Amino acid sequence: MREYEVFMEDINSCGGEQHAKKELIEVEADSPEAYVKESGRFPILDISENANGDTVITTGDGNGNFVRYTFTA
Repeated sequence: MREYEVFMEDINSCGGEQHAKKELIEVEADSPEAYVKESGRFPILDISENANGDTVITTGDGNGNFVRYTFTA
């Protein structure tokens, strides 16, 4: 298991990114994808890497609600 710092952004269809609920947590997981599959509310829509090399996983319900997880090792 690895330790990650995770920046979570809970984005709803009404408020968009400007009014997202943001939270920073520390987790231990086998991988970012495994953590989101086990702990996330929505199915995974996209997995990418940002300019800093962090793993970014976006989940959503198909109705405008998203949760974006940014994992930093």
